[in-house]
Amino acid sequence: MSPDHSRSFVTAASDMTTPPDEHFDVIVVGAGPAGSAAALVAARAGLKVLLVERGEYPGAKNVSGACFYGSAVLNELIPNWWEKAPVERYVCRRDLVLMSETTAVSMDFRSAAAGYVEPPYNAFTILRPKFDRWFAAQAEAAGAFLLTSTVVDDVIKERGRVVGIKVRREHGEVRGDVVIACDGVNSWLAKKAGLQRDLHDHEVSLGVKEVLGLDEAVIRERFHLTGNEGVAYEYVGAVTQDVRGGAFLYTNKSSLSVGIIGQVSSLVEAKKRPYDILEHFKSHPAVAPLVRGGKLREYSAHLIPEAGWKMMPQLVAPGMLIAGDAAGFCLATGLYIEGINYAMQSGIAAAKAAIHACACRDFGKHTLARYTELLWPHNVFTDFRAFKHAPGFVNGNRLQNLYPDLVAHGTEMLFQVNGQAKQKILPLSFKVMRQYKVKSRHVLSDLYKVARAYLW
Repeated sequence: MSPDHSRSFVTAASDMTTPPDEHFDVIVVGAGPAGSAAALVAARAGLKVLLVERGEYPGAKNVSGACFYGSAVLNELIPNWWEKAPVERYVCRRDLVLMSETTAVSMDFRSAAAGYVEPPYNAFTILRPKFDRWFAAQAEAAGAFLLTSTVVDDVIKERGRVVGIKVRREHGEVRGDVVIACDGVNSWLAKKAGLQRDLHDHEVSLGVKEVLGLDEAVIRERFHLTGNEGVAYEYVGAVTQDVRGGAFLYTNKSSLSVGIIGQVSSLVEAKKRPYDILEHFKSHPAVAPLVRGGKLREYSAHLIPEAGWKMMPQLVAPGMLIAGDAAGFCLATGLYIEGINYAMQSGIAAAKAAIHACACRDFGKHTLARYTELLWPHNVFTDFRAFKHAPGFVNGNRLQNLYPDLVAHGTEMLFQVNGQAKQKILPLSFKVMRQYKVKSRHVLSDLYKVARAYLW
């Protein structure tokens, strides 16, 4: 099929007309980081690729600010990508903050090392609507065909193999040799293909985010930044009002991305509204000065897969692969809160598996299982298996609610000058533990869980 004919198909489909009877080597559903990475790699290999997006444009359904830790990953696909992409700031500072209702105790990490303040940089803050649109355009430039404003309702199966998708258009069937589902957490396509069960409420969290406009000069002064430096704050403790989760604040060029993340089951148990928790977070004495004067630009909510290794669905079926959030590839360990990099890595691995299958003209499960083999050298399975115990520990009630309050109160007592005798740290720690009725066996149990989750 000629390039002109291909482009006419995309244009016609975007105009809500009936797609003609065409066949693609690879159909990618979802133009987020995983989908665009898969489409880019497959198109560069000379395959005929269709990238389907339900939004008006890639990123239209994702109104979030984000911290992107996959600079090195993307640099392998697009050298010096940060010079071309709509990035906000490079992150050279990270703050982990434990909070009580009145106090915040932070671990402030900052680095002027080359990997943090010089290319390729360690991380960037980005605004997903801008970034996703740019990344999908790179896939288009490589030869992929982007079809927007299109809802995918089902997969087409023949003789037990996925051979295409059903789209919400008149006579809307599109055929392809391999379908790569990158349609997000709780993937509809994965369920339709019989690869994913219904997710439990404790396996997913709801992220609620605001983008607050703030003058660029104010951001630099308020956060002690120079040039395009940026900072990422992550919070845990009383800020989420007994809901298991956390909060974050990222600096963009002329805005702040501020949000909370709450485990769905915990939100239901606590009968809390995410928006109310977010407002409570922004009013905290340690946060209010940082967001002061910010003007609301955007608001969004988004489900996040957080159970890691233990929640992953089957990733391979005859004619179909699952990648990105649809595969549960969000690493939420407390130390690491990363997803975009793993989405890209999984998209790249899925594309390589599809390229191999197309070369062999074999789209069975055994051939496509090359995908899961590739997830190891791409450090997806490697990282998720290594930290498989971390999500359960991070979402424990003591770590979420008790220990942040205990640390905050203990630090208050440590630094308070009230005319009484100074106390050494160990006796003071036991005193605070008694006040909070913390049992030694619980502490020992949690120390073991820390070691299992992070040390070995």
